[in-house]
This record gives sequence, structure tokens and C-alpha cells, in this order.
Amino acid sequence: MKVMVINGPNLNMLGEREPETYGSETLEGINEIISEEAHKKGIFIEFFQSGTEGEIISKIHSCKGVYDGIILNAGAFSHYSYAIRDAIPIAGIPVVEVHISNV
Repeated sequence: MKVMVINGPNLNMLGEREPETYGSETLEGINEIISEEAHKKGIFIEFFQSGTEGEIISKIHSCKGVYDGIILNAGAFSHYSYAIRDAIPIAGIPVVEVHISNV
């Protein structure tokens, strides 16, 4: 199984950005934890982070036929991007949306 993890704007600032809301763990640290768990389960996992809406859309499109699923934390784009929402069904694979804070 192959999974792409896509993180949106400002998630590269985890660990520095409002730790009372988002915690003190960095994105790199979170990715390491995810990698370790995926490896235990025999899952190949890759990571992508961008603060640019178009790059996230292009990454979602590029997953079609390559990955079995996407884990998406689109950050603020979760609330405001119709374009990312429209890109999800185009990929033709399962997409799970996650959030770090309690929305």
C-alpha cells in the first residue's frame, strides 16, 4: 500500500506556531512518527507540504494511479478552498482529511 500525506500552509511552522493550540511537536517529528507506524504495517508513505494552493492541487492530481490513498491536512485551505475540494474526487482514491487542532 502507498499513501501520500499532504500538509498545507503554516504546518511547516508546527512546534513554533501557537504551541498552546497546535502542540510543541514539529512537522518533521510528526512525519517521523507516521513513518515509523506506517513501516510497522508495511505501508509505503511519502510526505508533501506546501503553503501554495496550486501546488497542493497538483500534488493531489499526481497521486491518481500512483497511490492507494491520501491523508490531507490542508490547514486553512480546509475551510476556504473550493479548488482543493474539487481536486479530491479527481484523484479517484480515498482521501482522509485530518486536523491537528480540535475544529
